[in-house]
Amino acid sequence: MSVEMHGSDAVAPPLGPRPETGAAPAAMFRVTLTLARCPEHPDGSVGRGYQIVAPLGPDGRLDAALWREIRDHCRVRRFWVGERDRHGRLVHRAGGEGGATWLIDYADWTNEDDEPGYHLGTHAFVEGEYVSIRDAGDETYRTFRVSHVSRVEAGA
Repeated sequence: MSVEMHGSDAVAPPLGPRPETGAAPAAMFRVTLTLARCPEHPDGSVGRGYQIVAPLGPDGRLDAALWREIRDHCRVRRFWVGERDRHGRLVHRAGGEGGATWLIDYADWTNEDDEPGYHLGTHAFVEGEYVSIRDAGDETYRTFRVSHVSRVEAGA
């Protein structure tokens, strides 16, 4: 995926419309999250975020049942201006509030690099909504805006 440069931030290209609503079954989607406004970035930052391939239900929420069937295809790319991209997996683990936790796992052999989301299972991944992810480096929760959502076609 190419990234355009504008000023000091990279811009992830648009990935299409948000998931459909209605009675359709869950499907795989590519979700781009970009850093929301915060003290360090009052306007947010499109050069800092995540691109996640995950199963979403018709309401835009993560679908744990479909994730169990296709977990090897649920991938994450963390992009951060000035740093190398990090690649990991979207993982659903037992425990935590509500009985389960969604997190990003970069290395199977350790939990020290895991980046859990804050109630990711209850948030809708639709454009304009917000989610929070805890940075493994400093354990700070950062808020991200859902910038783009597009359906991933089979075999893509």
